[in-house]
Amino acid sequence: MALLALGSMSAFAGGSAPDPSDWDAVVEKARGETVYFNAWGGSQNINAYVEWAGEKLKERYGVMLRHVKLDDTANAVASVVAEKAAGRNEGGTIDLIWINGENFAAMKRQGLLMTPGWAEKLPNFAYADVENKPTIRTDFTIPVEGLESPWGMAKLVFFYDSARTQAAALPKDADGLLDWARQNPGRFSYPQPPDFIGSSFLKQVLAEKIADPTLLQKPVEEADFEEVTKPLFAYLDELNPLMWRSGRAFPQNYPAMKQLLADSEVDIIFAFNPAEASSAIANGELPGTVRSFTFPGGTLANTHFLTIPYNAPAKAGALVTANFLLSPEAQARKEDPAIWGDPTVLALDKLDPGDRARFDAIDLGVATLRPDELGPALDEPHPSWMERIETEWKRRYGVAN
Repeated sequence: MALLALGSMSAFAGGSAPDPSDWDAVVEKARGETVYFNAWGGSQNINAYVEWAGEKLKERYGVMLRHVKLDDTANAVASVVAEKAAGRNEGGTIDLIWINGENFAAMKRQGLLMTPGWAEKLPNFAYADVENKPTIRTDFTIPVEGLESPWGMAKLVFFYDSARTQAAALPKDADGLLDWARQNPGRFSYPQPPDFIGSSFLKQVLAEKIADPTLLQKPVEEADFEEVTKPLFAYLDELNPLMWRSGRAFPQNYPAMKQLLADSEVDIIFAFNPAEASSAIANGELPGTVRSFTFPGGTLANTHFLTIPYNAPAKAGALVTANFLLSPEAQARKEDPAIWGDPTVLALDKLDPGDRARFDAIDLGVATLRPDELGPALDEPHPSWMERIETEWKRRYGVAN
């Protein structure tokens, strides 16, 4: 993503903003504000969840939530970049962004975020599981510094239809997946990068194949890039002709890949949500015979967040929205596979019995692995690696539509 290559600013351009420490004043100022929430809009169940949140925000706080549906978060970042370049330091078009990884890194580098520290002052941040979920404070190796509020957890998990594929034949790592593809040509694919899910597959393979994984925790060095990533592209060169449509086309995004599994065109897919398969079954998008599996050696894991641009016109409303979405009520609803199935960022032992009961009552579904079945978490690489890998991937394979 070219955004990371733009000029860097060490100072934050947040200017004056409501102080979450005086929460009553924030709530009062938010009343009557309209919050333009830029978030991925490619999933019907997620869109329905955001609509539910909007109804609650209007009812309780007088805040109007407008979901600006994105197909790529980079588009929201580019809008704020353009506004800053035009000197529009107040009255921007975006109040809240669903974000993480390279997009967050780009905004932080360029001083495009509201002043640091606000996220940890939100009343509901007291419930965040910072003790056991370190990615709440470190986003793809980048310190968060209270510039974004945690919204949900993610871990790479694979899915298959047990009516067609035997569990004993499933791969146990990236090399096993390549062996499986040799035996089952045309039955696997991944979304075309820079789609987030497709890029995540590339990171998973690189994390397994790289000789020294610690290199991925540092910014990419151009002089070393070719040598470090040689195992990744050697792997992809062999996998590509074995894939769906012989690698001459790729699904556009995760929903398109999910439809391929539903239509029996592929046999293994993956998502960054352990409850995604159960959620899709509950919503009639996948057959009830779909089940989940993961790699025993580990898969990628991260946290996704909400952030506020420096020139957001409805900062108070954005703070109220972020705080509500961090509440036990909203987090429990989001974790329910029948609604969304996105794992919570909260520590359940910090909740009172009533709020804990919300989570205890959730049926995770037949296709959701227990936490102790998910395997180890692999660290996300520094965002600069993904920018460079996506560029190289497009040069080598990016001919599909």
